[in-house]
Amino acid sequence: MLGAVETRSVSPVFVGRAGELTALTEALSRATAGEPQALLLGGEAGVGKTRLVEEFTTRARAAGAVVALGGCVEIGADGLPFAPFSTALRALRRELPAEFAAAAAGQEGELARLLPELGDPTGPTGPTGHEPAAEEATARLFELTVRLLEGLAADRTLALVLEDLHWADTSTRHLLAYLFRTLAHGRIAVVATYRADDIHRRHPLRPLLAELDRLRSVRRVELARFTRAEVHRQLTGILAAEPDPALLDQVFARSDGNAFFVEELVASHTSGCATGPLNDSLSDSLRDLLLVRVEALPEAAQRIVRIAAEGGSTVEFDLLAAVAGLPEDTLIEALRAAVGANILLAAPDGDGYRFRHSLVREAVSDDLLPGERSRLHRRYAEALEADPGLVRADERATRLATYWYHARDAARALPAVLRASVETRKRYAYAEQLRLLERAMELWDEVPDEVRAALRPIDHAESYPACGCDPETPLRHLDLLAEAAVAARLSGERERALKIGRTALRILDSDEEQDPLRAAWFYVERARLQSALARGDGWAEITRAQELVRGLPPSAVHAVVLALAAGWGMLRNPGPEAVADAERAVEYARLVKAEAIELSARGTLGTIMAAAGDPEAGLAQLHEVRERTLALGQFHEASRTYVNISSVLEGLGRSREAVEIATAGIESARAHGLVDSAGWVRANLAESLLSLGEWDRVQEETEALLRTGAGASKPGVTAQLLLAHLAVVRGEPAQATARLAEAAARYGSRDPIPQYTLPMAEVTAHIAAAEGRLGDVRAGFAAAVADGCPPGTHRYGWPLAAAAATAEADARGLPAAAEGRAEALGQIRRFVRGMAAPAPVWQAYSLYVSAELARAEGRDSAERRAEILAAVEPLDRPYELAMARHRHADALLAEGGHREEAAALLRAAHATAVRLGAHPLREDIELLAARARLAPLDAGPSTAPARPEPESDAFGLTPREQDVLRLVAAGRTNRQIAEELFISPKTASVHVSNILAKLGVAGRGEAAALAHRLRLLDAPV
Repeated sequence: MLGAVETRSVSPVFVGRAGELTALTEALSRATAGEPQALLLGGEAGVGKTRLVEEFTTRARAAGAVVALGGCVEIGADGLPFAPFSTALRALRRELPAEFAAAAAGQEGELARLLPELGDPTGPTGPTGHEPAAEEATARLFELTVRLLEGLAADRTLALVLEDLHWADTSTRHLLAYLFRTLAHGRIAVVATYRADDIHRRHPLRPLLAELDRLRSVRRVELARFTRAEVHRQLTGILAAEPDPALLDQVFARSDGNAFFVEELVASHTSGCATGPLNDSLSDSLRDLLLVRVEALPEAAQRIVRIAAEGGSTVEFDLLAAVAGLPEDTLIEALRAAVGANILLAAPDGDGYRFRHSLVREAVSDDLLPGERSRLHRRYAEALEADPGLVRADERATRLATYWYHARDAARALPAVLRASVETRKRYAYAEQLRLLERAMELWDEVPDEVRAALRPIDHAESYPACGCDPETPLRHLDLLAEAAVAARLSGERERALKIGRTALRILDSDEEQDPLRAAWFYVERARLQSALARGDGWAEITRAQELVRGLPPSAVHAVVLALAAGWGMLRNPGPEAVADAERAVEYARLVKAEAIELSARGTLGTIMAAAGDPEAGLAQLHEVRERTLALGQFHEASRTYVNISSVLEGLGRSREAVEIATAGIESARAHGLVDSAGWVRANLAESLLSLGEWDRVQEETEALLRTGAGASKPGVTAQLLLAHLAVVRGEPAQATARLAEAAARYGSRDPIPQYTLPMAEVTAHIAAAEGRLGDVRAGFAAAVADGCPPGTHRYGWPLAAAAATAEADARGLPAAAEGRAEALGQIRRFVRGMAAPAPVWQAYSLYVSAELARAEGRDSAERRAEILAAVEPLDRPYELAMARHRHADALLAEGGHREEAAALLRAAHATAVRLGAHPLREDIELLAARARLAPLDAGPSTAPARPEPESDAFGLTPREQDVLRLVAAGRTNRQIAEELFISPKTASVHVSNILAKLGVAGRGEAAALAHRLRLLDAPV
């Protein structure tokens, strides 16, 4: 143990920060009450963040909370992946061993990627050594981490403190953002600190701070500098006496209220490092201020401080001893002097040393000569190679790569960097893997040929051609580019992945490199990225890849190219060509024994078969794939089958079954931390719930989806469209318009897929029709159906056709609607003529569209409506059933007689509309009943005649206003109305304004459309 501190520069009295400390302790209290808390603590270097955290954690422990601290680690310019979380979890495991084991039970292999002490990182691997779930591997790890923390905080208060986010690696930033977004349960308070003055415009932490600021659950606390009164209290604590007023003035002026600078100024003044007045004793240089006490240390201690500055944020004692090469007694005395001067501190775990403040370490490092710095890094690297046990296993590869890189020894650095890249990939730290691979590419040309020739592939990028099949095949630059492209895609840096792919394809297009298989692989990557970035549908790249592999021996690349082509067809044109591509992909995958690719292709094949007219065979194929992938532990692919099975069932109108499958799929995805997969299944669940009339659950499920990371991708588009549709049927046009705009913005316009474009067109038609914009309905429908309705997309085509046909029927009689009506109706008929109706629900839709087209031409009939009702009644579709009853009743009343039958239909339809909250349908039903002078709809059947109604209609229109509305519907202007009714134009204008207000519409066209749709101008039935 080292002796007591010899130079006191830290005040034993906690100064100021009352408001900030209150914010932290109140957050802890709310966390104790079961409401998770998240705080960001920012301030410039030296302002007192660490001291505030120390006071907070002391009080938290006193209150019975478990405290876990973790700090981001800076090693040169590189951060260790997940360093603060690894450190914090290690502390929790040490303090709560039994509870930690219980919370991590069954997931130790995955969590070992953060905490290697839990065992070897495990996970299902594919034929090329990569997890099939690579796209969601990081999200799975994040979900398991949050679940672990929530489990530990279920029965106790947990204070998790993560320091120095300005040094955080990308993976740490992503995990922190995920934690802040999703933490919903447990007695936990998360406090993260960062150095605000380091966050320049291009600092990688800046976008994260902006994102977290938008979360209502995150509070940001900024530390200001001390006031003069607070500096006075700090000096009193440091000196244990009242400070001299002149000294107070000088220290406050020089430090400008920065707490750390106050300490350094006083320490240098009182320790004899300076003489004379304070203003004269130090230069104006901040670095000189920070170095003045270092330079007062004995020579051996200065040497240790310089060595420690290059070792990283914390340097292990044994590693420091190996690099310093000093006798043990000399080393300990040197450390004693540095600790006594309050420059170094013992690390919290007692196994090393760190600088009391990073500013001092940075100043010492900056003061080194370039050759001196690289020599120290070489000595660190040599010591670590000689004895790998000097540092923790999870840090070894990254630190060794960093030391060799900064030693400027490319021949030693390149192999070390490549090994570190593999280790970071195993931890799902794809962003850090990318940085290391980019460093390897930077070193590539500096390394002698004989060193490169000795390198062997140590990892393969997914289905990328395995260049290591022959042990004597050397690593190629293209192999690095492939690894970097995958790492960039998986870390979310898609633009960088595109750039890397372009570089690789330029190399492959040259005369020196002719490798069609590798070129095809890079085109596959490019196709995926083009689609993900909404730059296009990727078909040009897929076509080029197919051309490149044609005629080559079977390979995993072959299978992936064919599977991707089949997947493209599944979404856009699931016909015979897509089936053939999927079948060939399965065949090629079997030939090369790539079962993961085979199962993916079989899943695609089953979905296409169902869409192409063989649903039972397709479902059987999908169920087989689901069972096999679950058995193999390929949970990402299993989740994909849940998505596709539920989608196929909904397309067949089997919505109850779809809900059951989707619910099971969400549970499976959650159990394995597959957040994005859960989002896709949840979108399908919400769609089926909408069909079943469970609209409140639709709202809940879609809003929950949008709160997850999946909300930013295509499931979020579906969620917004479902919410827009819900707003339409509930009579909320402004909300529907906003949701539709959000869906369109998220989706883009460069990759039109029918399952998105047709529902968008349907919602657009509903909104336009409600606002009396029939011309927009017609134009939107024409644009949406210009390319017809590909097989399997009838589930989106029939509702669109119904919306267009209903808009035409409701507008019948409007003078403005007459022009172009025949052409519009003809286009709807041509569209539905080529559309399949393979299930009872779509056969019912077919009947409904035909009836609406007839109504648009004045040929509606009760007999036709009865047929539709008979088709809809067996279906589990309450909204469609209510509409069918309403239309049947309307037709019965229009033909005369059957009043009791019509009343019964309207009562049933009205009850459904009320239950669903379908306000427009409810109003239509009530107005029809009022116009027909039927008994109140909430009353039971009655043989008594209905009570006579007043002449004004249900909207309270006076007879004169009805006359004016009739002329408005005929397209008359205010002046023409005035002339016809022998009133002044001003009076006509007043009547029109009153009518618009009573009808609750925004304009004359919408008023005319509503009047015709509700038959407000017809004689009572």
